[in-house]
Amino acid sequence: MGPATHYLNISRPFLMYRGGELPEIRIAWESWGKLNEAADNTVLVFTGLSPGAHAASSAEDPEPGWWEKMIGPGRPIDTDRFFVLCINSLGSCMGSTGPASINPATGKPWRLSFPELAIEDIARAARLVLEHLDIQRLHAVIGPSMGGFTALAWLKQFPGTTSRVALISSACSATPFAIAIRSLQREAIVTDRNFRNGAYTEDDWPEVGMRLARKLGMITYRSAGEWQRRFGRSRQDYFPATLFGMRFEVESYLETHARKFVGQFDPCSYLYLSRAMDMFDACDSDETLKGLFRRSFTGHALVLGVDSDILFPLHQQRDLAGALEASGSEVSFHALPSVQGHDAFLVDFDSFGPPIREWLG
Repeated sequence: MGPATHYLNISRPFLMYRGGELPEIRIAWESWGKLNEAADNTVLVFTGLSPGAHAASSAEDPEPGWWEKMIGPGRPIDTDRFFVLCINSLGSCMGSTGPASINPATGKPWRLSFPELAIEDIARAARLVLEHLDIQRLHAVIGPSMGGFTALAWLKQFPGTTSRVALISSACSATPFAIAIRSLQREAIVTDRNFRNGAYTEDDWPEVGMRLARKLGMITYRSAGEWQRRFGRSRQDYFPATLFGMRFEVESYLETHARKFVGQFDPCSYLYLSRAMDMFDACDSDETLKGLFRRSFTGHALVLGVDSDILFPLHQQRDLAGALEASGSEVSFHALPSVQGHDAFLVDFDSFGPPIREWLG
């Protein structure tokens, strides 16, 4: 039995969307289910900013994945029917080449010398895995959150390669609010005294900056209604009180999540992926969203969002659904009632599972 994560090594230069190149790249991916003889039952899953390719458990790796309840035998993305492929984003630190990888020219991590990353680069790197597997056409492309950006970048660059696309808690570009939050997260990291212009070490990690960035993120991933319901004004005694802080349960919740994240994700990878999200615009050429869909996609689209999402608000999913419909596609649009905000797609499987199952059916 081999390892669950596979690596594709490309030893020729990879030209970046916004200029510059990588002399070689490695892309990490995992799969579940079997590719059929016609090689047309692939469901390609793109990830949000921080997850790796391990979306679900397998015999090789029984550790639960980030979308465990969604992918598997008899689950909404049914691995008895589909060959499910999840690819770790270029620029990440979860197996694919990114700022934390070694630059072969210097023998040191790329860090801030990594060329500017675009969402389009993530989609193009994923395409190399499909070429390697000799898959020409996809049954479906699914993109939650940043993965929805990547799905749109996929359609833009590889029109007509799928007749099903699911855009989940996503949009065609970031709102000013989302840009403002991510800008503040990046500022927290780069102004940490240990960041040292990217020259941080394992011993002197920019931990304070990463903790603050993660806390800011957690606040936007959930909703005020959920905080109220879960924590109210309950006091905490888990962490010692700090100067003007750590009195309330909601504070200890944020601290717990921040500490978990610090050692798991590389600061420069976070900066590059975060900026790529801000810079992405599906309509950055002269083409409208309707024009993009008319040119690149014909089929059945699924658009999901929740009313409590402040990071990718529901009006953005309505815009996507409207443009898809106007371009002639069949669209299933669901505004799901969930108090769990942007993170609902990761936790509220009772809401998200049924429409995904039905759309794939």
